[in-house]
Amino acid sequence: MVKVREDYPVTEDGQIDLSCWIERINSRTELQNPEVLRQACLFAKEADEIYEREHLWNTRTSSYLTGLAMADILADLKLDQDSLIAAVLYRAVREEKTTLERITNVFGRDIAHLIDGVLRMATINQIINPNHHNQKFSQSQNQLDNIRKMLVSMIDDVRIALIKLAERTFAIRELKDASPERQKRVAREIFDVYAPLAHRLGIGHIKWELEDLSFRYLEPDAYKHVANLLDEKRLQRDSYIQEVTKALREKLSQADIQAEVSGRAKHIYSIWRKMQRKHLGFHELYDIRAVRILVTEVRDCYAALGIVHSLWKHIPKEFDDYIATPKENGYRSLHTAVIGPEGKALEVQIRTDNMHEEAELGVCAHWVYKEGIKGNKDAGYESKIAWLRQVLEWQEDMGETQMDELAEQLNQAIRYERVYVFTKDGHVIDLQAGATPLDFAYSIHTQIGHACRGAKVNGRIVPLTYQLQTSDQVEILTQKGATPSRDWLQANLGYLGTTRAQSKVKQWFKLQDREIHIHAGREVLEKELSRLSLHLKNTNLQEYAARFNVKTAEDILAGIGAGDIRPAHVVNLIADKLPSTNLEVNVQDVVRRSRQRHNTSEVIVEGMDNIMVHLAGCCHPVAGEAIMGYITHNRGVSVHARHCVELLRLEADEPERVIDVQWQHVVSSVQSVNVLIKAWDRTGLLRDVSAVLANEHVNVTGVNTHSNKQDGTALMQITVEVSGVEQLGRILAKIEQQPNVVTARRVGAS
Repeated sequence: MVKVREDYPVTEDGQIDLSCWIERINSRTELQNPEVLRQACLFAKEADEIYEREHLWNTRTSSYLTGLAMADILADLKLDQDSLIAAVLYRAVREEKTTLERITNVFGRDIAHLIDGVLRMATINQIINPNHHNQKFSQSQNQLDNIRKMLVSMIDDVRIALIKLAERTFAIRELKDASPERQKRVAREIFDVYAPLAHRLGIGHIKWELEDLSFRYLEPDAYKHVANLLDEKRLQRDSYIQEVTKALREKLSQADIQAEVSGRAKHIYSIWRKMQRKHLGFHELYDIRAVRILVTEVRDCYAALGIVHSLWKHIPKEFDDYIATPKENGYRSLHTAVIGPEGKALEVQIRTDNMHEEAELGVCAHWVYKEGIKGNKDAGYESKIAWLRQVLEWQEDMGETQMDELAEQLNQAIRYERVYVFTKDGHVIDLQAGATPLDFAYSIHTQIGHACRGAKVNGRIVPLTYQLQTSDQVEILTQKGATPSRDWLQANLGYLGTTRAQSKVKQWFKLQDREIHIHAGREVLEKELSRLSLHLKNTNLQEYAARFNVKTAEDILAGIGAGDIRPAHVVNLIADKLPSTNLEVNVQDVVRRSRQRHNTSEVIVEGMDNIMVHLAGCCHPVAGEAIMGYITHNRGVSVHARHCVELLRLEADEPERVIDVQWQHVVSSVQSVNVLIKAWDRTGLLRDVSAVLANEHVNVTGVNTHSNKQDGTALMQITVEVSGVEQLGRILAKIEQQPNVVTARRVGAS
């Protein structure tokens, strides 16, 4: 919900009454020396006035008033005096109305350090803000230095991040009269960066305010719709809440439980998000009507829960115990939903006073500062700082040239989707959603990742492509002398789900000799092409060099071997454009030339009208790969894959009958392809192969299997319907990953 800013106390002449304002601040957070805060306010005010006299056409907002507003926000977070002073002076320094040198001389090095840290945090905007496309990394080294400084400052003193949050909170509160372009730009930045940061630090009321206000500008129609729905039912809801809270107070009092019971406002963005995520109507939400119960002891939480469930019927599957299992940001509470009076759904939150303070203040509830010296910090504070510290480690792993990956990782780091898994010893590891055991191994240690050859999850061996779930216990199986596999870098195989682990694998391959890269890249590319019955010798890689920003064909192979170039990209280009012979077709008695295209088929024959076209049964060409046509005697044009052996024979005998054809630009149908699988026979082989095909949503039209009992081998020929070369390549790669499978190749019709 939108927070209404308190009015400043003013004197009779209309000036802000600093004495009253400082007294109000001191009532919300303890000030060691209020007079120093007064001096900072007067300093900021004087800097404002001097700047206005020197710049008569100044249109900026008052940095003095902005500083007071930021200090108000930080006082609610119980921050120390140094933080408030830094907040008051920050905008004056940022707007160049004064200097850090003057701040150091007048207020000391500690205050200047806080302000300098907040100034450097602004560099994150150039990475994530979508309106700065062209500025993203124009000077990579300078950008890297700035980002490193920003991250170091966040890790060194969390107060810097909190001051920046206060500044952004004030900024979005003041957007009402700004231009639509500025409203959306600032709202997007705050929604993408600072609201998730507030969530990560556990500062509930700041997070909700930033989300609601950002949502107001990013989705104004949706915001107004939900707000109107809430307004229409406000009076009815308030009356209902009063009835519920009265009943709860009476029952809690009878049970000798000291409790504070109040109605809880539901935030507009969270309502809209739940409606979208669960496809629910407004009337289907359980938590529009909500109350909160605050008690003194943890045992009273569960006692109060029992009273709630005795009063009203509990709604199944609508109970969460965040006390026994806190959220990733430390949030603790009991959440339940019941059918309250009049048969209306009602949400009830139950927590202790300390839990409520943590929910509202987050990391700020866990630490104290005394006389400018950092005091002791508890585990809650340290866990938040540990998360910030991880970001710096990522940068060092990647090197100075991989700025795009750094940007992506920063973006990932502030998202909500995380999984939390256990090591064998019971330590919790925080990973991005979609992470695999390999990602886990690299998060423990780079060398463990390199040597990983298997994994156990919850005591059972799983594939390295298994996606980890919260609460999984993971054990990594290593092999001495083992090295990373290049398959790990192929996104379609699913070995790695985080860019951090990918960068470590890429870095390992980059350290190898170039000749090794070239040799390995050639093997990988030939392997990928052979799956599709394509051949590297039939193409000239040099013509694709510019597409990958390299100079030679060997550079392409080296890039594949090092993991910088995806082999699937090269395969697709080769399939689209294999070299063809410049044959002059002179078959005037078979066809008549025209400018029309024949659209009754998936294949276009340039200049030919009303000609029958069919796909050759010897090679079954697939949409997307290079093709040629052969003019038959009585069946029109037969379409072959460019590498087809039969086509090469026909071309040698009757070159005048071989013509250029191409696929239509839009191919909506599927095509039948024969796949030959060679494997060591075992129980469940056909089942596992069928599972791969089912997961890819392809139709199987024929299956022929043969087992050789003498040598223990099995041959499987399966006819499938695919949409193109890319899908076929992906299917063949996944089949080859199955146990006991030796090869999976495309073949012509038998």
